[in-house]
Amino acid sequence: MNFDIIFGKQTKVTESGQAVIVSFNYGIDELNELHELADKLAKEIKDNGLGEYDGHEIAMDYSDGTLYMYGSNAENLFKGIQSILQKTDFMKGAIVKLRFGPPEDGVSEIEFEL
Repeated sequence: MNFDIIFGKQTKVTESGQAVIVSFNYGIDELNELHELADKLAKEIKDNGLGEYDGHEIAMDYSDGTLYMYGSNAENLFKGIQSILQKTDFMKGAIVKLRFGPPEDGVSEIEFEL
C-alpha cells in the first residue's frame, strides 16, 4: 500500500539531519509550563524558517525531560531559540546537544550547559 497516495507525501525537516536536543530537570507537578515553552519554541522555529520543533519527552514523575528540534543548521537553530530557553526557569542547567548530521556514529556533536 502506498501511504503517500493516501496521506500525501510527508517531507520532514529531519531529513537534513542536524539537531538541537535539550535535556533538562523539570520537577513541576503539571505540564502547563512545559507546554507553554513548547508552543513558544515551535512558533519561533516556524516563523523564522529554522526547522521543526519535533516534540518532547517527560519522565512519568515529571523529574526530567528532553526537547527535540531539527533543521538544516543546528547552530542557527540554537541561536534562534537560545533566548527563549534562557528565560525559562526550569531550563537552568539544561544540557544542550548540537548534532551536525544524522544520528549515526562519527557525526560531529557539541554539548554544553545552558
